[in-house]
Amino acid sequence: MSHKTKSLLFIFFLFWNLSIAQKSDLIQLTDLTHIVSTSSHQILPDGKKVVFVKNFVEDKGKDQYDYKSQVWISDLKSPFESRALTSSEYNVSSIALSPDGSKIAFVRPKDGKAQIWVLPLSGGESQVLTNEKNGASNPQWSPDGKKILFSSTFPIWAIDGRPEWKHQRPGREYGDEPNYKAINAGIGMEEVKPNPDGNLEELRAWLAKNASKGDPRVIDRLNFLGEKDLSPDLYFSHLGIYDLESQESEMITQGFQSYFGATWAPNADYILASSLKNEEHPDLTSHAEIWKIDLKTKASGVFFKLENHRVGNPIFSPDGKWILINGQNIEEPSYNQSMIGLIKPDGTGFKWLTESLDRSISSGHWTADCQSIYFTGGNEGGTSLWKVNINNAKIDPIITGPVGVGNLHIVGQKMVYSLIKIENPSEFYVADLANKNPQQVSKFNESWLVGKKISKPVAHQIETPDGFKVDYWVMEPVNKKEGVKYPTVLQMHGGPSAMWGPGEGSMWHEFQVMTAMGYGVVYANPRGSGGYGKVFQKGNYRDWGDGPSADVLGSLDDAAKKYNWIDKDQYFLTGGSYAGYLTAWIVSHDHRFKAAFSQRGVYELTFFLGEGNAWRLVPNHFGYPWEDGVKEIMDYNSPQTYVQNIKTPLLIKHGDVDYRTGVRQSELLYKSLKILGRPVEYVRYPDEGHEMSRSGAVHRRIDRIGRIVEFFERYVTHP
Repeated sequence: MSHKTKSLLFIFFLFWNLSIAQKSDLIQLTDLTHIVSTSSHQILPDGKKVVFVKNFVEDKGKDQYDYKSQVWISDLKSPFESRALTSSEYNVSSIALSPDGSKIAFVRPKDGKAQIWVLPLSGGESQVLTNEKNGASNPQWSPDGKKILFSSTFPIWAIDGRPEWKHQRPGREYGDEPNYKAINAGIGMEEVKPNPDGNLEELRAWLAKNASKGDPRVIDRLNFLGEKDLSPDLYFSHLGIYDLESQESEMITQGFQSYFGATWAPNADYILASSLKNEEHPDLTSHAEIWKIDLKTKASGVFFKLENHRVGNPIFSPDGKWILINGQNIEEPSYNQSMIGLIKPDGTGFKWLTESLDRSISSGHWTADCQSIYFTGGNEGGTSLWKVNINNAKIDPIITGPVGVGNLHIVGQKMVYSLIKIENPSEFYVADLANKNPQQVSKFNESWLVGKKISKPVAHQIETPDGFKVDYWVMEPVNKKEGVKYPTVLQMHGGPSAMWGPGEGSMWHEFQVMTAMGYGVVYANPRGSGGYGKVFQKGNYRDWGDGPSADVLGSLDDAAKKYNWIDKDQYFLTGGSYAGYLTAWIVSHDHRFKAAFSQRGVYELTFFLGEGNAWRLVPNHFGYPWEDGVKEIMDYNSPQTYVQNIKTPLLIKHGDVDYRTGVRQSELLYKSLKILGRPVEYVRYPDEGHEMSRSGAVHRRIDRIGRIVEFFERYVTHP
């Protein structure tokens, strides 16, 4: 080898090593596999330790990954030593700490069914408790720690009796054919010989036998679409109790109604749960009430209901004098905010506590003195923590701002919570109830984040001509140089009532990848977003296109005025679900973008009413197309109406089994653009539903982000 060749090779390897070193300080595609989160934090009664679930990804090599969920325990005093309590060979969920803090119950599969297991915290092996044919989940310890309440799910054909509502197959009656699904499960007997050439009873028996095998699938439900498959059968969730002394379990509810969000009464004489006696088919109502189940007689009945509301998830105060509930007015379910309230154990004294806040609240946590309730809710780009006084409904902020608080648990004067921050996508903290001097307990993400360059969003706001104040954020390219202009991606959220911001964790990795690759990122919360109250959330009523698109484009325009590094000639656009819709809407009305990526969207609203399991968005936001004037409004708001105007190079993505928005939506858009001869590409992911970007196969999640960047790179000119 000549001296010149050696010199050239040396220079090549020098620059190659330098590029690797430079890249290592940036967030990369595969860093998705390094992100760890924690959940289900529960402080032991003495306040010295906390048990929780660690959620992570296991790299098996050759682009193969597994999701893992493992129970851990940690000290709540520095140096916060922690250790695993369960093996990573199997996944656990729904952990519940016993009242004395000596054991945890959790859900883990056994023989293909979820069952309840118990593990002593002092050491030893976990032991399976339940052996329910339909599985068991959601363990809840009795106040004395001697019993465990659990849930089990039953298909309609396995429940004795007949429902009160009319048979959904016109002209048929319940019981007019053999129940072959029950017969196949060994819980019934064949009464009529199936025969295609026999009498009507025998013909019906033959048809029913075929249908019991799913060949064909006979559908009589309104909500017949699941997430990744058809869902022709109804299922009902029932409650059971496992007695640790007798080692036996007993179902305490039955019938054609579901019981969920259950809790023990302080004296363990009865159970309260969310439920509804279905006098009409369950697909036709969204009401929920609170029911009481007497454990001596097993009798159940309504404890509390509220007209035009769904109420549920009861939680007794530590002194047993009040019951915390949550609920929502369902007259406008897409816009009314969920709230928390109180009622006394005798069913009197009901009052809402959070009406004045005008934010959606999911649940609450009692303080030991029973005078306050701590709760979280989406709030202007983050998830905030508040407390409310139960006597005067005075609400005080505890943690607000551009962070995301979750997984709260309180014991005594101590609380733990997880926190989403730009600097770290998920760790959990311990603090007093005023959140003074919070201390970080977990450090699962810190090792791989060491030395990484992070782009931090800067908040801004615009006011629209019709009076809405729209928050937006700008993230600059990681290695931005002064005087240089950079391509910029306008990112949009779905929902349409979702909310983005620095305290929202699902987009942390994607945004950081884009800024690491030399793109700026702008994202906004247009009208219709959650976290800003009912009026703002209802700002997109019968207006999915014009108003929201003006909000996000106005945010981009405002950002370009404020930041001279934004290259106005190199804009890119993407969004998923409702934002897939908004992507198609924008490129059919605006041609400023060099390329766009529309993900798992809906593009023709009448079509969406029939195909997606999220079809209620249509009547909730527009009405039904057969109502006076509604079809014209829906057509006006459908991007497919303007498909001939799309000129922007467009990448379309959908999962093969996405039953939430319906894959035919993307086929229609793609085929239309292909016929028109427009620059379009279509990506379909096998075995994936609507949640692929958040919980799909890890290698496909990485592939998705890679394809966004690769598609944009075809049209970008980097400085």
